[in-house]
Amino acid sequence: MTGTPERIRVLIADDQPLVRRGLALILAPDPAFEVVAEADDGQQAVDLAHRHRPHVVVMDIRMPVLDGVQATERITRELPACRVLALSTFDMDEYVVAALRAGASGFLPKDVSPEELSAAVRTVHTGEAAVAPRLLTRLISTYVTTPHRPQSPPSVPVSDPGELTPREIEVWHLLATGLDNAEIASAMGISVSTVKNYITSIFAKLSVRDRAQAVIAAYESGLVEARSTNPAG
Repeated sequence: MTGTPERIRVLIADDQPLVRRGLALILAPDPAFEVVAEADDGQQAVDLAHRHRPHVVVMDIRMPVLDGVQATERITRELPACRVLALSTFDMDEYVVAALRAGASGFLPKDVSPEELSAAVRTVHTGEAAVAPRLLTRLISTYVTTPHRPQSPPSVPVSDPGELTPREIEVWHLLATGLDNAEIASAMGISVSTVKNYITSIFAKLSVRDRAQAVIAAYESGLVEARSTNPAG
């Protein structure tokens, strides 16, 4: 007899009651999800995350008391099994990069469709990054090297990139310039499954948790430069 799959436990954090309720109404009817709590500021999100242990927190990044970036950093540090999906009013928002630095596994604009929201929650729950590769690269290339950005946690700590093999560095570079796995496979003449194996190894060697942090690390290490697709050096 096959058991019922575990529902994805979701906490929604947004200081606007209508937005918060709307997100809950999108997810709650789907039997794959269970909305376990709603928070109206970042501190409450942290407290409720500890109390309810959600699988995914859907987090507005601009909130009072404790903003979404700081709340994301605390939740991902204190509850490492919990994934955070950041919400922003705008696609191009430097606070989104701050949230990705802090440990968010992806982001969505607030005008996202119900189908996109559901798909993104499922994606981050599996440990993948819920953000289009080229949009992720465009965001990071715009804001990572910007001198005036909001106060945020320290840059993503990575291990020595010198531990990577030349082939892994090539995959890392292509990933950072916005290619998805199929495009990397085509560019290198290898299979998608081989690309996935390389990426798993890259994440482990760099001590990053997902694609978003790997892209940030590539820009901060100088592997790629802002608004450039050529390797540094």
